[in-house]
Amino acid sequence: MTEHPDLPAEQAHIDRAYLSLASAREQALGIRKLTTGQTGGTFQERYERNYFDEKLVQMLNDLDIGDAALVFGRIDRTPDGGGNPEAFHIGRLAVPDQDNNQLVIDWRAPIAEPFYRATGRDTMQLVRRRHFMMEGRKLTAIEDELFGAGHLGIGKDDGLDQPQLRGQSTLLATLRKGRSGQLGDIVATIQAEQDVIIRAPNKGVLVVQGGPGTGKTVVALHRAAYLLYTHRFPLADQGVLVVGPNRVFLRYIERVLPSLGESGVREVVLSDLIGGVRFGLVDPAPTRRVKGDLRMVKLIERAITQRQRTITSDFELPFGGSVLRLRPRDVSRVVREARRRTKRHNELCRAVEGELVAMLMPSMRDQEYTLGSARARLREFAEFRALMFTIWPSLAAEELLHDLFGSKALLRSAGRDLLTDDEVAALYRPRAESLAHARFSDADAALLDEARSLLGPKPRKGGAVDEDDEIEQYGHIIVDEVQDLTPMQLQMVARRSLNGAMTVVGDIAQATGPFAPSDWSDVLNLLPQNRDAKVAELSVGYRIPRQIMEFAGRLLATAAPGQTPPTAVREGDHDPQIVRVSPAELIACVVSQARSLHDALSAGRVAVVCPDEMADDIAAALDAAGVAHGRAGASALEATLTIVPVSVVKGLEMDGVIVVEPTAMYESPDVGPRGVYVALTRSTQQLVVVHSRELPNELRD
Repeated sequence: MTEHPDLPAEQAHIDRAYLSLASAREQALGIRKLTTGQTGGTFQERYERNYFDEKLVQMLNDLDIGDAALVFGRIDRTPDGGGNPEAFHIGRLAVPDQDNNQLVIDWRAPIAEPFYRATGRDTMQLVRRRHFMMEGRKLTAIEDELFGAGHLGIGKDDGLDQPQLRGQSTLLATLRKGRSGQLGDIVATIQAEQDVIIRAPNKGVLVVQGGPGTGKTVVALHRAAYLLYTHRFPLADQGVLVVGPNRVFLRYIERVLPSLGESGVREVVLSDLIGGVRFGLVDPAPTRRVKGDLRMVKLIERAITQRQRTITSDFELPFGGSVLRLRPRDVSRVVREARRRTKRHNELCRAVEGELVAMLMPSMRDQEYTLGSARARLREFAEFRALMFTIWPSLAAEELLHDLFGSKALLRSAGRDLLTDDEVAALYRPRAESLAHARFSDADAALLDEARSLLGPKPRKGGAVDEDDEIEQYGHIIVDEVQDLTPMQLQMVARRSLNGAMTVVGDIAQATGPFAPSDWSDVLNLLPQNRDAKVAELSVGYRIPRQIMEFAGRLLATAAPGQTPPTAVREGDHDPQIVRVSPAELIACVVSQARSLHDALSAGRVAVVCPDEMADDIAAALDAAGVAHGRAGASALEATLTIVPVSVVKGLEMDGVIVVEPTAMYESPDVGPRGVYVALTRSTQQLVVVHSRELPNELRD
């Protein structure tokens, strides 16, 4: 291949940019060293010094791009008034030279938008778009797209039947590279339909519908980086929250935002949002379904009301030379009036206690009492503390649910006209020895959150409520695989939205949860309501080869009638390989295929995707055969060969995938045809299907 004539000049420009970046880091580090170790001064001086140091650390983090390419393209653009084109180099972050001339423009800046958006129909004043192919800091090739007379830029709106790619050679070369075991950024190869979503306004709920391989996850993460750049104030203070489906997924995406210069985004699974609770319990499918239903809101409301009780006989407390007495009818009146108030349960604890203390004060004659001193005096008596716990206890969410789920009587009472006997049985679990020993399930996270919202923070010692105990809200929330969230989980997410601005991504065809939506309106109805909500679609599949997409797409008519697979723009080198064996040979065949595929794709990552119940047997067989491997639950995809139970495979991608016994997945109520569709669409290069049972009808030749 002939070397591009501009390659030496472009390499020199890139080298200057790296030198300027290193200089900026050295200056920031030098400034920080000047303040390190200083501890004296006034409180204001110490505060300002700490704040300044935090900003310097953030700057150093932002300027540390690791092994990622700094510059990945250039645009030549004619000014608004005409004249000679101006050249702008586009890169991961803005880099000025010593005279403050921009050597590199941040990819998120408005002036960089034509690099991703310009087409032949709308050139956005470009005369040339240049793509760099980089190996570390070395420029290996240049790809040019020319605009104007005789040079039609390419884009979907040019009337062509097939989707056209911006920087086609650069994109395809990137897609053919082996996976690293973690998701990488696509900042150098963002396509026009992806860029529209990334740069969408920060208002309302944006639903991103995207089939396998369309890049919806990485687009959502780039959107987070773009929004933080464009709306640094107020988002830096309000925060951005990313919610993933499981910890394997979080490990998989954890490097994307830091590679884009954003390290302050919080990435969580839903249970991470519930502090002070020990998770680890695994619910059976019927229990998960009940816990995801919106009826749980009413159940929790009733469970709280059950803890607001009167007394059945007079309360008597010897006090000095007299007896303090409360009658049931007086307590009933206090409870009844408290229930009418709009404050939450825990916020009313002090008020209810105050009413009861006020009733007892006339009989407290040993000295003069104020309400506060009488309250403090009565709290010294265990009998009075027990009375308050009976009438209106302060409760943490975990206390409420631990008691509720540990009593069939309480469940039946709170669940009258709400739950069937089978559902009561599904929710019941024996109480732990103590709350400290209690375990909760992932499905409990939304219920704990609902209870916390209804109860309010539990008063601390002395009765005060700390505002830090309130549910934290965020300026923008991103949710991946949103189609699998239950209604209760969707409400939990919505509760954390400060202003209704959210980006939720998913695929109706890949929905495998018990409340799989048939339409995105099912999801939008449970998220913040405003007129800015909209659905955007990613229609082009970049990752999955055409042959694999067509094979998996046979399932769509069954899995998601009416849904169409994305248009694959990349031709693969291999057709899917189907291997039929006897049941006795199944595990041995999986080991053999794993060894072969791993050897063939030694520069990439290979996964064995199997029914969850087969993972241990396959791991034991690989160990016995001396084949090194990892487990997705323990090491994410860091090993070059990884066993991935089908329950956690969604959202991941590997170079080679072996799907084991798809019919067992197909018939599982937790997986089904949609789960098989997900499993079959994880590979970027080679797919092998190993089965002993007859394949589902849709996959037979």
